[in-house]
Amino acid sequence: MVLENTLPVLLSRMDFAWITSMHILWTPLTIGMSWLLFFMEVAWLRTGDERWYKLNRFFEKILIINFGAGVATGVTMEMAFGILYGPFSQAVGPFFGNILGFETITAFMYEAGFIGLMVFGWGKISKGMHLFATFNVGLSSSLSAMWILVANSWMQTPNGIVLKDGLFQVTNWWHAIFNDNFVWGFPHMWVATVELALFVFASVSAWFILKNRNADLFTKLLKPTLLALLIVTPVQIWLGDSVGRDVAMTQPTSLAAMEGHYHTYLPDGKVNTGWHLIAFPNAQNDGNVFAITIPHVLSLLETHTLNGKVTGMDQFPANDRPDVWVPFYSFRVMVAIGFFLFFVALWGNWLRLRGKLNAESLRKNPWFLRAVVFSGFLPYLAIWCGWWTREIGRQPWVVFNLMRTYQGVSHMTLGQEVFWFVGYIIFELTVWSGAWYFFSRVIAKGVDNIPHSDTLFTHHDEESGHDEEKAGGGFAKPTFASKPMLDKSR
Repeated sequence: MVLENTLPVLLSRMDFAWITSMHILWTPLTIGMSWLLFFMEVAWLRTGDERWYKLNRFFEKILIINFGAGVATGVTMEMAFGILYGPFSQAVGPFFGNILGFETITAFMYEAGFIGLMVFGWGKISKGMHLFATFNVGLSSSLSAMWILVANSWMQTPNGIVLKDGLFQVTNWWHAIFNDNFVWGFPHMWVATVELALFVFASVSAWFILKNRNADLFTKLLKPTLLALLIVTPVQIWLGDSVGRDVAMTQPTSLAAMEGHYHTYLPDGKVNTGWHLIAFPNAQNDGNVFAITIPHVLSLLETHTLNGKVTGMDQFPANDRPDVWVPFYSFRVMVAIGFFLFFVALWGNWLRLRGKLNAESLRKNPWFLRAVVFSGFLPYLAIWCGWWTREIGRQPWVVFNLMRTYQGVSHMTLGQEVFWFVGYIIFELTVWSGAWYFFSRVIAKGVDNIPHSDTLFTHHDEESGHDEEKAGGGFAKPTFASKPMLDKSR
């Protein structure tokens, strides 16, 4: 216990928590928004409605800024594995080396290549090829997320391996990749990216409507976005419930920490079925000083029965229990946000049914628009809280039940730990500040400076003196075409 609670170990944990928390601000939006841009581009190509094109080009700028910040923070996170968790990185190398290698291929080769075509290909490749590029940005970013979740889920439920000679050697790749936690964890995370992107679309649209800037254009986007959220938000709540039930079976200590559930049985010998709305754990981490408890709710949530047994902290040694404060309250914040977002989706579609989801009606009663703008930030907080619940709930293990966190951290002095911590704080805040500077510039400019698609997908026939549509989309004129050759004889 002395080793586990040293200041260098705590600083390593805090440093990596900071790095991952700042990185996870960016990647989910890239994943979710890339798919939304794909469907927006499909709508433009099918209907010929120029408004979808303008909206696509506007949000594409936000995607690119977000993608750049994600790359910058992602590279430093890869470095942090070796710097902060050297022994862990070495031990899990036979598995992580392959998984993170696959992630690197999908992110830095597959995704980066097609995102270049998506951004710089307007007018230079055909419309169909550009749509194909956008689709592949969505697919590659989702595959990248899949590999990251494979690695992290394996840390929660390390299937398909054997610890031999200090190395985690793979005995069954199928079981290791599709481990118990991944089956529900990845869908839950992927749907979170879509939910986040939809609320960013809705939040930005609501802001423009409030400011009466291109209000009709952004109302056109807000309507299908709210309809999609009416489907996505309850699906995400159901997936979250499924993840919780899986955690109860595979990581009972984590579930007990999430629920502040210390005692499996009551003093009278009956099963403890109470769910704590609020709880204050004691300093010994063996009970609650104060709690507001609702009977039977915990059993209903985790076993779907009134009196089902949910294993409490008292069934495990004291040094194998995670701290409760952060998982308990971050889990509740995440759940509360999930239901609030569902309520916002219901509210918006109720206004639509009443014929009041138009710019003029919305500005007369702006509370809904304000709620939507506010909701744009909530999925970020929910993702943060979910990640903190997941990571702190696994403690004191870095690989659940196989490698303790203090065994996985690098052996650095306190000065070295502080140096890296301060350095990462400065770097991450610099990236965050720069990204928000460019976000604000993009939103300030709006869509008015986006040219009509005809300027890219037509070419001018100088001999005939009229515009002629290019088959398949059109091409940009080379920049050197109008420049005279240096050697006239050539």
